[in-house]
Amino acid sequence: MVDRVGWVPEGVDVDLPSSARIYDYLLGGGHNFAADRDTAEELIKVLPVRDMARLNRAYLRRAVLELVDLGVRQFLDLGSGIPTVGNVHEVAQEADPTCRVVYVDFEPVAVTHAELLLADNPNAAAVLADLREPEAVLANPETRRMLDFSQPVGLLAVGVLQFIPDSDDPWGVLARYRDALCSGSYLALSHFTPDRMPEAMAAGAGVFRNTAEPITPRTAEQVLRMLDGFDVIPPGLVMTPEWRPESPDEVGDDPGRANLYAAVGRKP
Repeated sequence: MVDRVGWVPEGVDVDLPSSARIYDYLLGGGHNFAADRDTAEELIKVLPVRDMARLNRAYLRRAVLELVDLGVRQFLDLGSGIPTVGNVHEVAQEADPTCRVVYVDFEPVAVTHAELLLADNPNAAAVLADLREPEAVLANPETRRMLDFSQPVGLLAVGVLQFIPDSDDPWGVLARYRDALCSGSYLALSHFTPDRMPEAMAAGAGVFRNTAEPITPRTAEQVLRMLDGFDVIPPGLVMTPEWRPESPDEVGDDPGRANLYAAVGRKP
């Protein structure tokens, strides 16, 4: 674990919990602070957040591999978080070293460490930007250098859209990204939901109110709206462990404990 040390970017408030650093802690990472760890432990009391984080990360891996199998060789990862085991570029480039990846996050710690991790990787880059500003993300020089939008792109919004409140119109934000993608591109997303454990999720949302990014869990109908303009591929909208598991053990006895919906759609 780390506290205020030399690598922390200027202006980062280490006393205000961050979703990226909380997620890092839940996945066993070391780039988090006492406030993040304390908040994560509060979440553990009301939600199975360690399982949620692990199952979401496993879904991300399966979705990326599926998109590579479908011919996608470039990825735009929105709200990518702090680098940890199983990053998108590691998964994709192991399957095909030519795959190119752009990570986008507005958490300076996440981007700083991504830049360090990617220093010797010519096919991956990190961009410090707010995903709610698609035009700025898409016009960023690193994005334009790395991705060819005349070819299919895998747009990833995994475990991040619950941090975008309704007032910021996450559906409209995704539509602006969708409109920039060519036919044959894909959107893979996952999203917190209250549908399976409403009381626990409400308690978790209460804990998140004391962080830099409060959450808005959403219903199946609300999450499906985020895939407007995409053809959702089988198995449709399901819990993260139910999305094309590699074995029955991945699903487990209670997939609803994942508390995140997952789906992948193709732009026709």
